[in-house]
Amino acid sequence: MARCPLLISFFGLLLVGAPAKAQLVDEFNPPKSNCCLAGMAKSLADQLQDWNQLGRYHPANENLKKQPAEPNRVVFMGDSITDLWKLDQSFPSKPYVNRGIGGQTTAQMLVRMYPDVIDLKPAAIVILAGTNDIARNTGPETGAMVEENLMAMTELAQKHGIKVILCSLTPISDYADAPSSAENPPPSGAPGLKLIQSARRPPAQILELNAWIKKYAAGVGAVYADYFSAVVDGNGMLKDGLSGDGLHPNKQGYALMAPVAQAAIEKALK
Repeated sequence: MARCPLLISFFGLLLVGAPAKAQLVDEFNPPKSNCCLAGMAKSLADQLQDWNQLGRYHPANENLKKQPAEPNRVVFMGDSITDLWKLDQSFPSKPYVNRGIGGQTTAQMLVRMYPDVIDLKPAAIVILAGTNDIARNTGPETGAMVEENLMAMTELAQKHGIKVILCSLTPISDYADAPSSAENPPPSGAPGLKLIQSARRPPAQILELNAWIKKYAAGVGAVYADYFSAVVDGNGMLKDGLSGDGLHPNKQGYALMAPVAQAAIEKALK
């Protein structure tokens, strides 16, 4: 019964509708809708029960906590760029733990710090976060809000004796024609349009946040991992051939990022 107010609100929004940009259109071409509104509403309600996705890694965390903590365990915290990274292939035999979740912003990661990082007793944490904040995945934010979330994650880790590696955001590019996804909807929300990454993640804002991360890391004794410089081209964008959608690195992209991460980890643990 706890879901009833949410469902009522949801269907109320459906009845009221969003403000229209124009009264009439020349061609009727609405976005594709789900066949079953009740099922869609239930799915939305279920997702809101775990907005921070604490359940994603809960079983794996419980299993890992039963094992002796490895002395050089490193947790990679991030969004889909971390989530999609096959750490066992990039860092064979290393006790590195992936705790990336696609689509997440720094606010969601902050809530995950205890269960997905601190409780696992790692020696270090690698934080790659912020691109989805710029893209407003969980709503509009100011730069200060993103910075404070990164500060809070850093302070929590350091308070528990965990070395911190803060990573620069990777650049984006508009070179690829890529299918839409949760993190990469097409410009108008209609399928089949060319994906313009710079429209959701302006390069100037990426540079601004990276400059702050680098300065903050130096001020608090964290290590700065400069992924950006490893994969950027002369136009300030992600090098052509390193991504299928202009955001997520492919195998070649991760191959350039891996030595940057490893060098930063070794520096932090030295």
